[in-house]
Amino acid sequence: MVKPLSTLFLALAILSVAMPVLRDRLAIGRLPGDFRFAVRGRVYYIPFMSTIVLSLLLWGIGRLF
Repeated sequence: MVKPLSTLFLALAILSVAMPVLRDRLAIGRLPGDFRFAVRGRVYYIPFMSTIVLSLLLWGIGRLF
């Protein structure tokens, strides 16, 4: 149970750091289920749906090879 949770946490951390770049170039982060919070002038992203979509995409690619 620890391995999937740590993987999910790591994927969320990486995507939330890379979200400004991904949002502008690939339009990731605008899916329903992706949350964006503005607190004290800073914007925080929680990309739940983008994480699921990218995970399924990578899983599908991994199953092919």
